[in-house]
Amino acid sequence: MFDRIHIDPRVCEGKATIRGMRITVEFVLKLLGSGYTAQEIVEEYPLLEVEDIYEAARYGAWLASDRTIAAP
Repeated sequence: MFDRIHIDPRVCEGKATIRGMRITVEFVLKLLGSGYTAQEIVEEYPLLEVEDIYEAARYGAWLASDRTIAAP
């Protein structure tokens, strides 16, 4: 489902990373949330590809789609 997202307890303390590199999905999402475009992120971090950015966003959306229940 997410070919570019890897989770390995030995890499970045088990956080989701892009293709097993030490670039976390969390970091990419924070850049997007700060207003960076996918192209700008790739220019700053040339090991990344635009598709990595899109997949990180899809992964974040998938995680956020989990139902939460408000405490009483």
